[in-house]
Amino acid sequence: MRPTLLAAALVAALPRIALAETATDTAVPADAADFDRVVVTATRTERAITDVPNTVDVVTRERMDELLVRDLRDLFRYEPGITVSENFGRFGIGDIRIRGLGGNRVRIQTDGIVVSDAFSIGSFSNANRNFVDLDTLKRVEVVRGPTSSLYGSDALGGTVSFITKDPSDYLEAGKDAYFGFKLGFESDWNGLSGGATAAFGGERWSGMVAVNHRQGQETENMGEVGGTGSARTQPNPQERDGRSLLAKLVYAPSQQQRFRLTVEGNEDIADTDMLTSQGFQALTGATNTRVAAHDKQTRARVSFAHEIDGLDGFADAIDWQVYRQDSETTQYTIEERTLPAPTLRDIRERSFNFDQRLYGLQLNFRKALGDAVVHDLAWGLDVSRTETKQKRDGLRTFPLTGVQTPSMPPDDFPVRDFPVSKTTTAALYLQDEVAFADGAFRLVPALRVDYYDLEPELDGIFAGDNPGVAVAGLTETSVSPKLGMVWHFSDGWSLFGGYARGFRSPPYADVNIGFTNVMFGYTAIANPDLKPETSDGLELGLRYSGDAVHASLSGYYNRYEDFIESFRFIGFNDEGLMLYQSQNVAEARIHGVELKAGVDLGAFSEAMAGWSLRGAAAWSRGDDRTDDVPLDSVDPLTATLGLAYDSDGWGAELAGRFVGRRDRMSPPPAGVTYFESPGYGVLDLYAHWTFAPGARVNVGVFNLADKRYWPSGSVPLVSSSSATVDRYTAPGRNLAASLSIDW
Repeated sequence: MRPTLLAAALVAALPRIALAETATDTAVPADAADFDRVVVTATRTERAITDVPNTVDVVTRERMDELLVRDLRDLFRYEPGITVSENFGRFGIGDIRIRGLGGNRVRIQTDGIVVSDAFSIGSFSNANRNFVDLDTLKRVEVVRGPTSSLYGSDALGGTVSFITKDPSDYLEAGKDAYFGFKLGFESDWNGLSGGATAAFGGERWSGMVAVNHRQGQETENMGEVGGTGSARTQPNPQERDGRSLLAKLVYAPSQQQRFRLTVEGNEDIADTDMLTSQGFQALTGATNTRVAAHDKQTRARVSFAHEIDGLDGFADAIDWQVYRQDSETTQYTIEERTLPAPTLRDIRERSFNFDQRLYGLQLNFRKALGDAVVHDLAWGLDVSRTETKQKRDGLRTFPLTGVQTPSMPPDDFPVRDFPVSKTTTAALYLQDEVAFADGAFRLVPALRVDYYDLEPELDGIFAGDNPGVAVAGLTETSVSPKLGMVWHFSDGWSLFGGYARGFRSPPYADVNIGFTNVMFGYTAIANPDLKPETSDGLELGLRYSGDAVHASLSGYYNRYEDFIESFRFIGFNDEGLMLYQSQNVAEARIHGVELKAGVDLGAFSEAMAGWSLRGAAAWSRGDDRTDDVPLDSVDPLTATLGLAYDSDGWGAELAGRFVGRRDRMSPPPAGVTYFESPGYGVLDLYAHWTFAPGARVNVGVFNLADKRYWPSGSVPLVSSSSATVDRYTAPGRNLAASLSIDW
């Protein structure tokens, strides 16, 4: 598929240079308690973590630089309870799981705009949600647990909010220009990265442009078997290349108003030599002599926003934005094969395209009322329109005869696995933060009403692949309440928690499954009666925030109902074909305990000035209540612990990651025992040095002991007798470094 004009224009504007950027960060200084940080995702208002009724994680720009964060796995490396999955062989980073729930059941947004859906089918098609260049961010906020009362559908498991940089993050008082660059290297994938940032500002106008480039090879593991074929455990050779652009222009006609135009683009390309797919294929009787893949994903966003505060009327502050976002994944695979006579040779080419275009409007109001009892009201409107297209195509060529055909059983290409789908969502939300006793007790009720409308389009491709199959529209309205509370019952101590409901609208790909194959005797039909997936979450926690120590201990219980099972067998139709349909059948329960704490050791003794200790742990249990089996997506006990020293010019940190044995999985087939990845402990070492004003070096050595281990989220359900479990191991000892200079 040809790229859209918007995507093409942005990609053309991305310079292919080997420079990167560094930025100042406006977050709380490193020696301040983490719970004093101001967040906006949990309540849509600026609140310190100590004043929000949820468990919230914040990763600042400063922390991302210290940890040499390159991708999502790096970002959440020391956040127990948040897992990033990874696929071996080709597709790499997968989804983000919060408390055992992932995929499209976790809302991922950039500056409030939701990131494209994930979609996969078969072995050759996998569109993920890894669309954001982390170097363009100033902060990441994660709200754990259902957040549909503020963000609507797809927030069953929680919300991950990426917040991009602004010109004001670079321009200090009296400074009207900034320039910086950053160079980076990571040995685990021979990756080189870099980019540059320029910012300017005056009394009313300010702006910035940041460009980034990255390139490298496949990510290492500790597999030792090379060569070709299904026995290979080393990664497939891969060449990766990517770039991004973030540009903002801000106009402030007064101290109370700001207009902001944002242009953002991201592109990633990977070429993979699929050595694991070469050799004899028992299912087809063919021998693959060459298998190669070319994958590309792009995201382009334009938004225009307006903020105004200091008002006197029905609202104290108003902000709104309109936006358009285009996201596209294209994947191409070629197989060269030899077969028994008379065919002898054939070449199979497959292509996959997943394209999503999003338009939207967001409007938010805030108003403070009262005296003895203060009401901080927030209400607003979210409207969006999404068009989603997916197509698989293919061509089979017989070199000896020159004959070509689009038929590759079970498919006669081109095919769509669901029709072109247009979804419209409209939502109203209202939240009141009620403060009693001079703010010592806060009650936070919230309610959101979401309208969802699905319009499928029966085009020639879908109709040709699914003759006689009707498509169905769907209209749903969902109500998501929330009641939270925070009670500061003593100096530094507070209780927090509450109830929240989450939901996920029936996905277009499940309402109208399109998969008919007469040769193999099955067909799938639409289900216009699908209900939204829902969750009910309870959480209760205790926080302490002092000058030397901060800690949070919370417990949660989440119940999920009406999970949608795709391709569920429901019987036979009049033609004798097996009939499949997506249905609401599954129920699940996940509960757990989470701990996060930090200690400033210098507060106890001058001799320990600059030393600090931080740690976190998460324990959870999850069960599929329909089949009464464990949930495979729930991690074992996980913990992190770090000892750090920081001074004006340099600092260092020794950080440990500890994971228990993975021994709770769904029952395997008869005669099979699943591989239980063993528990492990891994140490990492970081150091940073500011060797001149505005010049900084960061270095990290990971897996210091060169330990063989299997990280959470990377190991599928595989037999314990499998000879290829080393495919899913993490890299051995590896190094990362960056150089940042700004003025």
